[in-house]
Amino acid sequence: MSVARLQQLLIFALITTVIAWLIFAAAYVPAFVVIGVAFAFAFGYAWVLAFEFALLLVYGAKHGGLRPTLVQVIRAWWGEVLSAPQVFCWRQPWRFDAEPDWLPNSSRPGVLLVHGFFCNRGFWNPWMVRLRTAKIPHMALSLEPMFGSIDAYSDAIELAVNQMRNATGHAPVVIAHSMGGLVVRAWLAGQPSATRVRRVFTIATPHRGTWLARFSAVLNGSQMQMGSTWLHALTKREVPGQGSLFVCYYSNCDNIVFPVSAATLPGADNRRVDGLAHVQMAFHPRVMDSILSEVGAMNVEAAV
Repeated sequence: MSVARLQQLLIFALITTVIAWLIFAAAYVPAFVVIGVAFAFAFGYAWVLAFEFALLLVYGAKHGGLRPTLVQVIRAWWGEVLSAPQVFCWRQPWRFDAEPDWLPNSSRPGVLLVHGFFCNRGFWNPWMVRLRTAKIPHMALSLEPMFGSIDAYSDAIELAVNQMRNATGHAPVVIAHSMGGLVVRAWLAGQPSATRVRRVFTIATPHRGTWLARFSAVLNGSQMQMGSTWLHALTKREVPGQGSLFVCYYSNCDNIVFPVSAATLPGADNRRVDGLAHVQMAFHPRVMDSILSEVGAMNVEAAV
């Protein structure tokens, strides 16, 4: 089953549950209770997010001056409350093919977009709109199976990189969110040369794993546990100095990847953007504008 189909089913199940409650409870339960429970069903994800932020405060930033303030956490929580439904209830289940790949014959380097855990290419719709407007070639992948090994996605990366190089004549720039950054690292570790890509930007990627992954019951989730055998093996396979290809954006308010330093990569250009949550970070102007500005500069450089 695809991510889109599963998320569609979850949305239908939620809507059906809320409607059934409103219909059958209305005759027996006071109106304020009926409405309150309906809101609790519909917006229960906000409480889940609040729990994640609480874990972040307890386990995520115990040293190094990275602990977020309470105001930062509340703002990040609200930002994630607004961002998450746009991704998981709209773009991915219903709009995953709304923005097609755009690979015209071009002499400009393209951009390969790689999503994270429990996501698909619809995650990148706002990015693809901006890339198309800037006339920058781009592709976005949907990695499947959704809960398979991170290593299993390497073939999809290889195919996309070859397609982009054939269309543009250049190694692509890669932009990856969350687990997508590990997918790119796993693929790159099996390459004879790091020149297969021009630059890799990661956003909220658990390069060193994440504390929260200890609760995962699926393969790619367990691979992201801090100190996992898979992460150790990946590090050993990587070419020395490979980190210099990477620009890593991370936040002290990431409710999924913590401790905070877990989203940094040795040798990379690690850039902290305080006050941003996990999904919110990928669409915040501080991150989008910065990355797209650098991609645009690379395109100008390549055209000279």
